[in-house]
Amino acid sequence: MTPSGAAVATHCPYCALQCGMDLAPAGAALAGPASEGRAALPVTVTPRQFPTNGGGLCQKGWTSATVLRASDRLVTPMVRGADGALAPASWDAALDLVAGRLAGLAAEHGPQAVAVFGGGGLTNEKAYALGKFARTVLRTPFIDYNGRFCMSSAAAAGNRAFGLDRGLPFPVTDLAGAGAILLLGSNVAETMPPFVQHLAGARAAGGLVVVDPRRSATARLAGPGEGVHLQPVPGTDLVVLLALLHVLVAERLVDREYVAERTAGFDDVARSAAAWWPERAETVCGVPAEELRRVARLLAAASPSRGGRGAYVLTGRGVEQSAQGTATVTAAISLALALGLPGRVGSGYGCLTGQGNGQGGREHGQKCDQLPGYRKIDDPAGRAHVAGVWGVDPGSLPGPGVPAVELLTSLGAPGGPRALLVHGSNVVVSAPNADRVRERLAALDLLVVCDVVPSETALLADVVLPTTQWAEEEGTMTNLEGRVIRRRRAAAPPGDARSELWILAELARRLGSDVAFPTDPAVVFDELARASAGGVADYSGLSHARLDAHEAAGGPGLYWPCPAAPADLSGPARGIPAAGPDTPGEHPGTPRVFLDRFATPDGRARMVAVDHAGPSDDVRPDAPTYLVTGRVLQHYQSGAQTHRVPELERLVPEPYVELHPLLGLRVGVPDGGRARLASARGVVEATARWTDAVRPDTVFMPFHWSGAGSVNRLTTDAVDPVSAMPEFKVCAVSVTPAGPAPAATAEHVESLEVLA
Repeated sequence: MTPSGAAVATHCPYCALQCGMDLAPAGAALAGPASEGRAALPVTVTPRQFPTNGGGLCQKGWTSATVLRASDRLVTPMVRGADGALAPASWDAALDLVAGRLAGLAAEHGPQAVAVFGGGGLTNEKAYALGKFARTVLRTPFIDYNGRFCMSSAAAAGNRAFGLDRGLPFPVTDLAGAGAILLLGSNVAETMPPFVQHLAGARAAGGLVVVDPRRSATARLAGPGEGVHLQPVPGTDLVVLLALLHVLVAERLVDREYVAERTAGFDDVARSAAAWWPERAETVCGVPAEELRRVARLLAAASPSRGGRGAYVLTGRGVEQSAQGTATVTAAISLALALGLPGRVGSGYGCLTGQGNGQGGREHGQKCDQLPGYRKIDDPAGRAHVAGVWGVDPGSLPGPGVPAVELLTSLGAPGGPRALLVHGSNVVVSAPNADRVRERLAALDLLVVCDVVPSETALLADVVLPTTQWAEEEGTMTNLEGRVIRRRRAAAPPGDARSELWILAELARRLGSDVAFPTDPAVVFDELARASAGGVADYSGLSHARLDAHEAAGGPGLYWPCPAAPADLSGPARGIPAAGPDTPGEHPGTPRVFLDRFATPDGRARMVAVDHAGPSDDVRPDAPTYLVTGRVLQHYQSGAQTHRVPELERLVPEPYVELHPLLGLRVGVPDGGRARLASARGVVEATARWTDAVRPDTVFMPFHWSGAGSVNRLTTDAVDPVSAMPEFKVCAVSVTPAGPAPAATAEHVESLEVLA
């Protein structure tokens, strides 16, 4: 912690942009909206110049300090008593209870009777310690995390194509020079507003292409003279990409020299795209054939092979959270490779990571099949290396577990886990088919939740353990670019809230483990670095001290891979900066990967042929309307944090459903009325908002609410066969009035006349 009265440089607690901010003691005078009326808060927030945010913050960032002193902040352990109510308990009593119950269940049913569910908002240190705890203390294979809902399809496609998964394999600031950017399935203007500044160059060149079934705030950036908005039928983004590939091949716009030198598999991809000529694609995706041709030509004109300024293909959750998410991202990568973009400065493919530490969270042990450093848990060499760091026999480590949806579905079932530890996730709201998740949690013998507020999941727990949060702890995060940055402590936690590092160490001791669990985040990071050494995500050249010194010398964070050994100039780490504010001889990190070769055995990127299958839950007579889900500017994830910020809650206080006036009139749901949406899994109700920004065959609901307006009660838990990511983004619903259907009014008719 810095000296009293000094501002602390840290990062926003929300999305993976990890905007820079300064936190000062509340008594210090800071300008800006967040400083007004904040005398009771421990810190005030002001934006800090940082490459990702350029000195800006969104509404969530400005008001982030409010959550530190939420009125219902958890400040003491809570244990459910014989009367069924949660009541305060001491740490000793709560931890003794948890350890005793875990030991008993493991003794009776085996170590697989206990499961762990983590979160993409945990620091690298916490994510690492959680994976280590699951595998060395609990010895359970059953650990996964909510990043399975965020990045898994892009990770699977990236690993298959490039041999390495890093959200953006280049600095986000590189986007500014591009002549064209194809953005699929991401509403960055609302999910990470400071990101929009990086699209300015492409907009000025008329080259921003946004693919979204809604005319979202981001789609509106691609207005006349700035770009193109393609508005496909939900679930058909893959068809759009295959049609674009078709045009590149048919019109000889492929960068043939690049494809020959740097890729494998192009002929198979070209044959698969041959079936998707634009006129055929239009009949499936609804995008006019000439618009598809226009976009393909625009991207080609901006590509390096044709003398353009550069082009990028970027994907987000809208195309990844699909039963064909890996295939869709694979097609996006193939499109970028056909244009000769990846591995060139000023061009490329990237995935926009969502959660604050979605990147680091999957690199260091929370995924069911991975060990630290992005090692596969079934790789003997990887097991031996990590086991050596942990001081255990490699044979004692469990094998792969099961991914999130399968894990949640198995809870309390015969042969499934009997206990679940939840860290940094609110699965009752954020998981698909949420009613079934609630049922499975109720079937457990023990549910333990570590959280900062009483989330909907915490309120179901047998034991709730209060934890520290972003401004109360030290650690590191890895942002959407693979940039490792420091999170710093600026305030003391309230009451008896403790770090998960301390909680895991105490549980390990009570469970009789000989494995060391340090509680100092800097020491944990040093261990993480050793465990990652030689892995795909190599952090071995990093430490808290080095990151602090780097920043003090004017550096903005270091990118992985960053091995302890000197730079290997023959590998994918080429493109490292020529100089930096670090000690000579240290690896300077890797802002741009793939500049000389891809991380595959032969250095070539793999192009893989894919085809369109459509949504797992497609429209039908009893459910004739598509439902798509997403976020709003003011709220984040399940809303556990943002619903506790009065300024944000006043702006969007309740769930709503967007529907086209034509649909509203046809089904009898007026603007401002109540709509009832039903899928094969559940029913929700919400206030209707008429808008022509959504297709007439589609409704949109944000997913930040629980209860009757929880849209994930409707979503399907069908998963992608490669990544196991659930198909959040599209399913079939019926839309009816929530109550007697009112007659059409003159105002409704006038609205339709205006649209006509």
